[in-house]
Amino acid sequence: MPVVPDILASWRRPRAAIARKLADGPREDRAIATVMGACALIFVAQWPGLAREAHLAQIAAEAAGTPPDQVPGLQALMGSRLFALIFVAPLVFYVLAAISHLVARLFGGRGTGYGARIALFWALLCTTPVMLFQGLVAGFIGDGTAATVVGLGVFGGFLYLWINMLIEAEKPWK
Repeated sequence: MPVVPDILASWRRPRAAIARKLADGPREDRAIATVMGACALIFVAQWPGLAREAHLAQIAAEAAGTPPDQVPGLQALMGSRLFALIFVAPLVFYVLAAISHLVARLFGGRGTGYGARIALFWALLCTTPVMLFQGLVAGFIGDGTAATVVGLGVFGGFLYLWINMLIEAEKPWK
């Protein structure tokens, strides 16, 4: 099934969607592709906010009389964010998935580490469309109430998906 219909189905029925993913069997190649795709889309979602940040920093530097070469430009901001999201974040998400699996085991979960990973990674990928909207808000409106409300909505949506998918992946009756 194509990714976009899967994402839409995941928002409607997250437990059924992750059950279909888990029924395919453990495929670590799909897990890494999912987390890398999510991180790449999160990186793209941050472009408008980074462009705004670089522009405002340039204006502030000019007003303060700071030489332009002393202010980090858009390329520097994007480079650091690229490194963080493509190389560091997937490792952090793997550790977070392992911790969530261990916590689920404490509460009677009988799933696998792969199930916990795919639940987290798929929830992350399903949240990227609203993260793209969040990036637009950050780029066009900037910090403020709108950015906070959208950020809370993104985080709440992610938690909704992740918790439901993790419950399905760690079902004690498996």
